[in-house]
Amino acid sequence: MFIVCPWVLACKLDSDNLIELLLEKEEAMLKRLNLLLLFFLPLSACAPQASLPLEPRETELAAVEPTPIPATATIQPEAGIPERMRRGVNLGNALEAPNEGEWGMYIEQEYFDLIREAGFDFVRIPIRWDGHAGESAPYSLDPAFFARVDEVLGWALESDLIVIINVHHYASQSAEVALSPERLVAIWGQIAEHYQDYPPEVVFELFNEPDNTISASQWNAVVAQLLNVVRESNPEREVVIGGIFWNAFDQLKFLQIPADDEHLMATFHYYHPFEFTHQGADWAEGSEAWLGRTWDGSQEEKAQVADDFDQVARWAAEHNLPVLLGEFGAYSKADLASRARWTAYIREQAELKQFPWAYWEFAAGFGVYDRQARDWNNALKEALLP
Repeated sequence: MFIVCPWVLACKLDSDNLIELLLEKEEAMLKRLNLLLLFFLPLSACAPQASLPLEPRETELAAVEPTPIPATATIQPEAGIPERMRRGVNLGNALEAPNEGEWGMYIEQEYFDLIREAGFDFVRIPIRWDGHAGESAPYSLDPAFFARVDEVLGWALESDLIVIINVHHYASQSAEVALSPERLVAIWGQIAEHYQDYPPEVVFELFNEPDNTISASQWNAVVAQLLNVVRESNPEREVVIGGIFWNAFDQLKFLQIPADDEHLMATFHYYHPFEFTHQGADWAEGSEAWLGRTWDGSQEEKAQVADDFDQVARWAAEHNLPVLLGEFGAYSKADLASRARWTAYIREQAELKQFPWAYWEFAAGFGVYDRQARDWNNALKEALLP
């Protein structure tokens, strides 16, 4: 449809006059355009020429310059304690004995340099605090025992080792803790206050291996009380928590982890198959019948370990929580070749899942170090530190 502008209608021009008028205006516009082109073309010849694509094309992102970032923003903060912990060893059978030395193991300063030089970066020190605490309120800890623990911690820190201290062998049954937690809470209150000014390389583990006499809900209630008293004086110290049934891997799922605490690690212990790792152990009922059992590293044996560790890894990912393999080892009554194979595979699986690990233990019945020979058990050492 042809539309005529209003001013044309107002003049009441006939169609011929209208066409003539439009043609005149078009001619005038063309003349003005030609004059403009004559003026600007010489100028454009002096300007840089851009190549215009004939067809649309995608933007090449690599050619786009990123926004500059201040140099200070690229500086990476120092790794946290869980990230620095990779390979550790337990100094067992010493401070968790009724009295140090009663189980044949006494911690010496030289051990820490040996441990560090071998390639370990942390130690876990089991401690029987309740054997050195009062039986009634305020449940005071023996200052002389504190001084001995201070000495051992100092040696470890001097050797540039991270140190985990725990409450080990507390009470005959964990059910006692659920019924009367106040003594354990008081003990942890004293430990936390005593070490509140120590460096972050000192890590607290609330309790070793709560057993099968306490329920998950009871244990979670105890953990909440212990964590509260620790946080009063150590709000940012790393704290390790494990599940019931002797820190079983499949009990982590029942732990109630505070969502607002960013300084927690979970832990589990692994001694499967138990009949292999504890054969001939005098504290394990029926273990004499297990003597001679081997661990050959068959596909079936390896698959069981891998499945168990996968379960822990999935739980850790769901809770965004670092996990420590706090104990694993095979007793000396098993043949050394099997012990070395099993130890190496457990270590490999832990490292595959990025679990820091602590071998049980340094220089007693499971020992990677022979105190009498003053030398390493090379088969086990190579299994741990290839």
